[in-house]
Amino acid sequence: MMDTIVHDNCGVFGIFGNSRAAKLTYFGLYALQHRGQESAGIVTSDRGIIHMHKGMGEVSEVFADEKTLSRLSGNMAIGHTRYSTTGASSLINIQPFLITNRSRHLAIAHNGNLTNSLELRQKLDAKGSIFQTTSDTEVIVHLAARSRKRRRIDRICDALTTVKGAFSLTLLTEDSIVAARDSHGFHPLALGRFRKSWVVASETCAFDIIGARYVRDIEPGEVLEISAAGLRSHYPMKKTKHAFCIFEYIYFSRPDSIVFGENVDKIRRRLGRQLAIEHPVDADIVIGIPDSANTATLGFAEESGIRFEIGLIRNHYVGRTFIDPHQSIRDLDVKVKFNPVKGVLKGRKVVVVDDSIVRGTTSRKLVKLIREAGAKEVHVRISSPPIVSPCFYGIDMPTRKELIASHRSVAKIEKYLKADSLRYLSLEGMLSMASLPKTDFCASCFSGRYPIKPPAINGKHRLKPRQGLKA
Repeated sequence: MMDTIVHDNCGVFGIFGNSRAAKLTYFGLYALQHRGQESAGIVTSDRGIIHMHKGMGEVSEVFADEKTLSRLSGNMAIGHTRYSTTGASSLINIQPFLITNRSRHLAIAHNGNLTNSLELRQKLDAKGSIFQTTSDTEVIVHLAARSRKRRRIDRICDALTTVKGAFSLTLLTEDSIVAARDSHGFHPLALGRFRKSWVVASETCAFDIIGARYVRDIEPGEVLEISAAGLRSHYPMKKTKHAFCIFEYIYFSRPDSIVFGENVDKIRRRLGRQLAIEHPVDADIVIGIPDSANTATLGFAEESGIRFEIGLIRNHYVGRTFIDPHQSIRDLDVKVKFNPVKGVLKGRKVVVVDDSIVRGTTSRKLVKLIREAGAKEVHVRISSPPIVSPCFYGIDMPTRKELIASHRSVAKIEKYLKADSLRYLSLEGMLSMASLPKTDFCASCFSGRYPIKPPAINGKHRLKPRQGLKA
């Protein structure tokens, strides 16, 4: 992705029945690091005694030594790695959250975004609930705490029937873990088996790192209770139309993961192939914007017959810089992350494949960088349609006003980028690349049609759906 301002909010992991639960959770979160680099945390249960450690930073920074993990004893654990979409970026919002209610503990880790959290929070606040964070996730535990149901699992189910929006959850009690997914199934959540232990994770790449076997997805609307008694599924939510986030295939998920039942790598190759079919171009080489566009680029090259080359090198060790560059060092933010391979680009007509364009500012700088490296022509091809609307289900996107495709035609974006040509994959072409029915996917950021109404602010919805567009 040329514009690096779109983020998924979280990765979740859970394991039941292993004495090395904390260490295995650490490795699981390490594999899910791409889903959030802001903070990380792990909660364990050791025969009813709860242990927790969390902090700001990447997984390897938060759990920097063996002593930290050794203090997290127990045979069950849940973990979380976060990028905030709802709630400020601060210590109080680091997950998993842990509460004590009726002398019992409940921890929760959440991937997604609730669309009615503000409304519920106001009602709970009026009834005396005291909130410790600004995260929408805390609403779920308050609802569970106030439920009149007797059993813990029933209180959790009761809470999940009240919230709306996207959630893939792992929860931990003294003697069980619970995995739950919203009835639309917006974001992935998978079940795996590690020897005699059960594991759950946002993506199957977290199973691979520990040697676990993928069993199945947690079904949309399923609440799966994992305890010493085994597995027990509950279905408290009303069945509804599936709305799997298509952006998981395009950008967020790792290509080595199985998401929504399909290998992400294969889907991205198909997207690249379809892009080459829809928008052929006369060029010498095709390059991708590393790393998320690599697989789609291979598909484009295979279908078009244009030679694939590595034209940009990405610096994977870029951190946050607090030194303002001198005005004479133009486009430093792009140059810190990418460096062109001049011997590959010089004198050639180049196709640049990327997965999406958001604001367009970084895309423009990269086109310029490639031209300055000696490219004769620069043709931009995007393996998804124009992003015209923000997401309200767990992807941190700019407002509609900031999305370049919401107010500019493709021709005008092409002119802004100063590319020789710019073409996007069609909405129909994108949705036809998966084996599942097209109607099973949420493509609201591309179509403007939302499966759940956007959250309301001051009685008015943030955004009116665009009319006349098919999802």
